[in-house]
Amino acid sequence: MEKEINEAIQGTATLIGKEEKGTKKLYLESYGCAMNFADSEVVASILKKEGYSTTRNFEEADVIFMNTCSIRDKAEQTVRNRLYLFKKLKKKNPSLIIGVLGCMAERLKEALLEEEKLVDLVVGPDAYRSLPQLIESVNGGQRAVNVLLSREETYAEISPVRLAESGVTAFISITRGCDNMCSFCVVPFTRGRERSRNPLSIIAEARELVENGYQEVTLLGQNVDSYRWNISKKGEIIDPNIPTTSFAQLLEMVAKVSPELRVRFSTSHPKDMSDDVLHTIAKYPNICNYIHLPIQSGSNKILKEMNRNHTVEWYLERIEKIRKIIPNCGISTDIITGFCNETEEDHKQTIDVLNKVKFNLAYMYYYSERPKTLAERKFEDNVPLDVKKRRLSEIVTIQRSNAYDLNQQQIGKIHEILVEGSPKKDKNQLSGRTSENNYVVFPKVEGIKPGDYVNVKINKATSATLIGEVVK
Repeated sequence: MEKEINEAIQGTATLIGKEEKGTKKLYLESYGCAMNFADSEVVASILKKEGYSTTRNFEEADVIFMNTCSIRDKAEQTVRNRLYLFKKLKKKNPSLIIGVLGCMAERLKEALLEEEKLVDLVVGPDAYRSLPQLIESVNGGQRAVNVLLSREETYAEISPVRLAESGVTAFISITRGCDNMCSFCVVPFTRGRERSRNPLSIIAEARELVENGYQEVTLLGQNVDSYRWNISKKGEIIDPNIPTTSFAQLLEMVAKVSPELRVRFSTSHPKDMSDDVLHTIAKYPNICNYIHLPIQSGSNKILKEMNRNHTVEWYLERIEKIRKIIPNCGISTDIITGFCNETEEDHKQTIDVLNKVKFNLAYMYYYSERPKTLAERKFEDNVPLDVKKRRLSEIVTIQRSNAYDLNQQQIGKIHEILVEGSPKKDKNQLSGRTSENNYVVFPKVEGIKPGDYVNVKINKATSATLIGEVVK
């Protein structure tokens, strides 16, 4: 069974937790964005207090949870296939509890619980505190569900169980939910309204990570730039007795935790990317020179229908300002091809933006209509699938060429790399990333281990990887 399950998830963005000692066994799989993986660490922390420890072997698990993504239809189909395979395991072990967490929970709770009977438990992103009670209900013979959304930060004081094996990098959630209402996106309906976390709890978590030997943190949110503490959406102070904190100020506070702690963040929205944030990045050497700034389309017409609340011109101005304030900053983006009513001219405009900006990295997809979104209600999904795929292929080809050219420019240069581990395909190599988020591989050197900073001279490059050697 393990072979067929592994084949079923080949090529998916799946993260499985490390193994720890304990009495009852919890097996977690996380799909989709980094926020889901961070949430899985919160789940592991909540259940650790109930006597559960994580395992990497699903066949020995007492509870199997899949933390799911609803952004694209393919992700949902992958999770469904996985659940059918886990259902076979349940026939051998009737006491096994199978649950779906995250973004698929609210949308598909009836189908998963009642119609297809694939799971025992369905829990939304804001309801993980109720997991012990819901597991107890399942053990009592009932199916359990909690998909209620909160208007408050839900897990601020919980210290996550870190599931990444390297012990070098970690996530810190700083906001939850989203208010942007992009017409293609289901996140506001699955994760609720936007709310920010108390900055003091964020700094405390960062300090704890440093004390435990972590060398890098990534501040997470659906839109980190809209982080605000004690500040209303109109920019007004809510409570005059409490200090206000913007995202730029929070970024500075985290950078000051330790000069040895690398700081990253994701994801940004072009309409909220302020000069203050850029100047803060430039001021602190330990804030990585890398920004993920999704544009989605190079057509103003499509951006308007996507409800992105910015224009191509505004986006390009932000790119220009980034490169002025932070020279050599690594920039990545998201692109959706084949959105409703997209013409060949719209597609050409997206290609023009790719060639103007020359992104270091891009996450590229063709449009997949999601239920309950504004686009589903307002527009017809009228671009044929073969056209979507052809346009995506053209975008991918151009992006790879641009990334290859950019990486070739790194040959001969020396970069400081934070060693994260070894590539999956070659344990005789080590790997890590530059401040600009370039992925680098190099031969192992005696005495160098994950968590170390090393200088690597780049000798070769592909469109995705820099290849080098350690130098003194």
